[in-house]
Amino acid sequence: MSAQPLREIHRLFNHPGIRGFLRKFRVPLAVAAGILLIARVDPDWFLAGLGVSLAGEAIQLWCFGTLHKKKDLAANGPYALVRNPMYLGRYFLILGALMLAGIPWFLAVYTILYYFYMLNRVKREEETLRGVFGKQYDEYCVEVSRFLPSFRPFRGNPVMTFRWDLLLRNNGHWNFLAMAAFYGVAWAVTFLRR
Repeated sequence: MSAQPLREIHRLFNHPGIRGFLRKFRVPLAVAAGILLIARVDPDWFLAGLGVSLAGEAIQLWCFGTLHKKKDLAANGPYALVRNPMYLGRYFLILGALMLAGIPWFLAVYTILYYFYMLNRVKREEETLRGVFGKQYDEYCVEVSRFLPSFRPFRGNPVMTFRWDLLLRNNGHWNFLAMAAFYGVAWAVTFLRR
């Protein structure tokens, strides 16, 4: 793909009006998407989708339990292995939900869209983090990959770390309850109506 179409795609994903609309209406849009997915569940894909979503949710919960927002540079737990584990967890969480529809090409389209979303969102966040943490963040970026996890923790920082107080402060419990409610309703609609 030539540079011009890619620039246009990135411009679209950074458009302030579109971003503002999606941020403002993210909850009703997510509920509407969930209802559409639940109405379309393919029972043969249910367990696979649930498994992928649970893996993504586990990553997200681990992130919530180690992230001390706006206080410290996140470099422990999953952040010791990859700079953006929350986005990777969210990718798998949503991928699993979309798998419920049983439409393989839809998963490919989602993956492409999520790639552009994640890349552009992360670039904006990196600018902010660089302004907050300066040289410390630059050193972290040199040693820790943006998206591909490493098996060598950043400066030997602890990987197996988790704090319940941080999970609750970061609203991770609401994230888990929303996923559980979605899958509970999807299961009931799919399997109890037979």
